[in-house]
Amino acid sequence: MAIIPTWCPPSREHWELITFLWQFFPILTLYQWFFKYYPMGKTSTVSTFNIPGKIGWATMEAPGFITLLYLMYSLPKQEGIESLPLTNWTMAALFVSTSSLLSMVNFAYCFCIFKTIHYVYRALISPLFLNPSMSPIHISVWASALSFQLINATCIGGWLGGYGPTTQDEWVGAAMRLELGLMLFGIGLLGNMYHDDELREIRRAAARNQERKRKDRGEKGDGKGVEKVYMVPQNGLFGLVLFPHYLCEWVEWGGFWMVGGMACVPARTFLINEVATMLPRALGGKQWYVERFGKEKIGSRKAVIPGII
Repeated sequence: MAIIPTWCPPSREHWELITFLWQFFPILTLYQWFFKYYPMGKTSTVSTFNIPGKIGWATMEAPGFITLLYLMYSLPKQEGIESLPLTNWTMAALFVSTSSLLSMVNFAYCFCIFKTIHYVYRALISPLFLNPSMSPIHISVWASALSFQLINATCIGGWLGGYGPTTQDEWVGAAMRLELGLMLFGIGLLGNMYHDDELREIRRAAARNQERKRKDRGEKGDGKGVEKVYMVPQNGLFGLVLFPHYLCEWVEWGGFWMVGGMACVPARTFLINEVATMLPRALGGKQWYVERFGKEKIGSRKAVIPGII
């Protein structure tokens, strides 16, 4: 049943309009090159409009993959598509890597399962269960991120759910591209998780140290997390750049676009929009690190791309 008739799920006309306009999103990100105010994470500020970090992160990220899944189920019925290419979600989740099996997989569902894996980790598992603590998020950032997720999911979900390929024949001859794209996505996802965990380990180590000191003093823990603990990470690509998790996320969605092919405008737009949003944030983040720890401590590290930026 439609939530908002002709908009959620969107009619083809409305989907094409949203997808077209979404390509101009980088224009909205230009302010980040001139204003460093970003009330979230390391640069969060005290405000009555703040949302607790874990709750804010989960509620602004999760609606994206929920919307995509909703469109995957609802659009075929709306458009009179009897069924999208048959597939097995479990097979898609296994990151099938042989050409003979790849030809059997419905890559629309494959897109969907990989995107779900990414966002279940990013929106739910990471903030609610893995992060020892998270800085508060200003409601303006929360609202912006939520809007990004909903619009982006509408564009991609529409393409996957009925306005892109709807038969297995449309994927014929693309096995090599699909295999390389899936591998690239998997590498980016694992790299993203690894470097995120390196950042979490800083807070976990601080929490262990705090608990050890309490025990030495014979005190009981107060149950509060560790807030505002920052160091310069050293492992993995952190030795070369300060935001390798950004780079790995771009690799993920570059692989996603490769699987969809050049004609997959929503996947291309997603990658471009992510870079437009995250690149100025990474450069601003590098300046934050330099101001906090000094140029000598940061050394020759770049912001996000080794040896370049």
